[in-house]
Amino acid sequence: MSAASGITAAYPGEWRTPSRGRIAMFALIIGESALFTIFVVAYVFYIGKSLSGPTPQQVLDVPVFPTICLLSSSFTIWLAERAIGRNHMNAFTLWLGGTICLGLIFLAGTAIEWHKLIYHDGLKINTNLFGTTYYSLVGLHASHVVIGLTMLTLVFLFTLARRVGEQHAERVGVLAMYWHFVDLVWVVVFTVVYIIGR
Repeated sequence: MSAASGITAAYPGEWRTPSRGRIAMFALIIGESALFTIFVVAYVFYIGKSLSGPTPQQVLDVPVFPTICLLSSSFTIWLAERAIGRNHMNAFTLWLGGTICLGLIFLAGTAIEWHKLIYHDGLKINTNLFGTTYYSLVGLHASHVVIGLTMLTLVFLFTLARRVGEQHAERVGVLAMYWHFVDLVWVVVFTVVYIIGR
């Protein structure tokens, strides 16, 4: 047996380069992680340094239900990924729609919280250091949720128009990477703002 045939036997599968979409998304996630890290560090640094109220203890309620919804959306988008990979388009449409609904519930929870903070508690972005860092960090995350929901909704609409099929499973997987990242970031933001910061 020649050395070449031995190598072939040891590595029977053909080596393939990773998806360009996944590599690009991974690079984007690294960059966005650095951005979020800066905002999280700033929030932690300024905890308790506001010279005037209101303080987090006075006005922040823990958003349990919206958080459960957002974290659950990681499971539903994973189910959507599996469905499109198996060409089960009805199930894909169902799970994708569920993911969008859960994301919208989370955004609605954020909007309700901000309305209360601004109009009932008088906390605006320029009220004190807490207001500045809170709205900057939570708002940055909310903007990423909006971007993710926009992309998911476009895919959902194209799916309803029967323009999406099993051949697009890789692209859906790339979009799911972004959504999982958004959910993971919320775990960090939730911990810092509503547990450590209170």
